[in-house]
Amino acid sequence: MKKTVLIATVAAFGLAAPALAQDTTFADADTDMSGGLSLAEVQAIAPDVTSDGFDAYDADADGELNEDEFDTWKMANPEEDGDTETDSEDTEAEPYNG
Repeated sequence: MKKTVLIATVAAFGLAAPALAQDTTFADADTDMSGGLSLAEVQAIAPDVTSDGFDAYDADADGELNEDEFDTWKMANPEEDGDTETDSEDTEAEPYNG
């Protein structure tokens, strides 16, 4: 039940994560190798993350995201499908040569 409430709360924050974060592993993000991710480490891969958003994922309130909390954050912020600029370029009409 707590996990459901946490996910719902986090979704309500509308915390966005860029595509870069989806490709980053916990080990890659843990630049100081402390075993937890600080707000600064999370912001290095997702600059839009606020302290309130970070705290929403810090389920044990220890000031860091552990690997499970990081995985929950990544699941709640899925990568966007496709590049909209590329998609629009692909659908441009050919000039009429009639």
